[in-house]
Amino acid sequence: MDVQTLRSAAMQSKAWPYEEARKLLKRWPDGKSGGEPMLFETGYGPSGLPHIGTFNEVLRTTFVRNAYRELTGDAPTRLIAFSDDMDGLRKVPDNVPNPALLSEHLGKPLTRVPDPFGSHASFAHHNNAMLRHFLDRFGFDYEFLSATDCYSSGRFDEVIRAVLRNWDGVMGVMLPTLREERRQTYSPLLPVSPASGRVLQVPVEVVDADAGTIAFCDEDGSRIEQSALGGLAKLQWKVDWAARWVALGVDYEMAGKDLIDSVVQSGKIARVLGGRPPEGFNYEMFLDEKGEKISKSKGNGLSLEEWLRYGSEESLAFYIYREPRKAKSLHIGLIPRAVDDYWQFRGNYPGQPLEQKLGNPVHHIHAGEVPEPHALPLTYGLLLNLVSLPGVQDPATAWKFVQRYAPETSPDSHPELDELIGLAVNYARDFVVPTLERRAPTDTEAAALRELDAELAKLHADADGETIQHLVFEIGKRHPFESLRGWFQALYETLLGSSQGPRMGSFIALYGVENSRRLIAEALAAAE
Repeated sequence: MDVQTLRSAAMQSKAWPYEEARKLLKRWPDGKSGGEPMLFETGYGPSGLPHIGTFNEVLRTTFVRNAYRELTGDAPTRLIAFSDDMDGLRKVPDNVPNPALLSEHLGKPLTRVPDPFGSHASFAHHNNAMLRHFLDRFGFDYEFLSATDCYSSGRFDEVIRAVLRNWDGVMGVMLPTLREERRQTYSPLLPVSPASGRVLQVPVEVVDADAGTIAFCDEDGSRIEQSALGGLAKLQWKVDWAARWVALGVDYEMAGKDLIDSVVQSGKIARVLGGRPPEGFNYEMFLDEKGEKISKSKGNGLSLEEWLRYGSEESLAFYIYREPRKAKSLHIGLIPRAVDDYWQFRGNYPGQPLEQKLGNPVHHIHAGEVPEPHALPLTYGLLLNLVSLPGVQDPATAWKFVQRYAPETSPDSHPELDELIGLAVNYARDFVVPTLERRAPTDTEAAALRELDAELAKLHADADGETIQHLVFEIGKRHPFESLRGWFQALYETLLGSSQGPRMGSFIALYGVENSRRLIAEALAAAE
């Protein structure tokens, strides 16, 4: 596919990454001056352990970044993952060890709070390492920036001077958004106490904007006059966000829907400082099983490790890609469907016209290079039913069934299928097997099962799933079930111990005719 054909189709595509990327074409119709890269940014607050909500923002931003490259024929871009690690620690997270250690350092910059895990120089360094591990694991192309480093090195000194010079303008944006009580003490700049090392929420007086000098009352009441530069102060967060956009020249940053007002205020402040706020959009938040917003301090969401124990990386990316402006639940029970949906869309990709390919999530997940094979011979759901059965709850045994069903496969030739089998074993062992409870069939169900057993006995051992499915279907129609759904549910509940299950023809072909007949015999014995 030539670049111009792809670009023309992408310019018309309604897929949300292209819609977002086209905003950048309008922002810089002729490209950035001097051929500078388009700068994408994601922000991260390292006051708690990273979770999928954090990871999600980097992934979605990467989708837009890749879309921009396709629209421009691979124009240069950069992605910054920025850690607000100079923020003061406001509270102790619920999901860390040794909380008493952290409580002694409340208010201090996160890079000066000891690491409760005992593995890094500070709590922020530990959580930053976790974030980078997450991003590296997915192969993201990014640059990591630390707020502490930017402040301490002087990289933000000039924008701090701009805040001091435009103090009244910044206050004019912020004060109308605050309660009366908060207005009395609000300051766009937060000095670091020379005595305690804490980030102070106190009124600040601008002494000399060009020199960067400020004055304030320290915690003991003494008046302090010191520089605001070189890491001796940090900006209040909405001002900080705007200042970062200006100092770094950020062109694109998305944010959660809960930050809509903050984006507006920070955008106004960026203009006061002589800059231009970035493009972006507000996505909806992930919710836990109870419908509550996922919080890294509460630890009530899935970790990346939890998802990857039961689902593939691509299935997570698929779930994150879809409907970014819709609030979605995020819990363990969603993983099987996400895995199978991903493979369904991947299987559709080769036969689609270009316009549909560009709207297919797998195009964005794989940056336009969708790997082969495009489909697998089994679904995750079918594998779950197989490995939930006694004696099949390990990958090696499962492979014996799979290879009889699909002889052309092997762990070496189909590594993604091999991974999927292992993931299904984990999921079945942890969540499916403990809930299974086969019930005895009713008289009507037993009669249908006896006929099914007799018909299966006539089949060749390698009968295909379609033949078996037709047989199962016809037997159901010959017995007095209220509907065929009732017949299939009876099969699930009496043979598999679950209220829902796979396409029975495919399952019997996979598990084997003789093995399936043994399940029927066990069910009939329970009815006697």
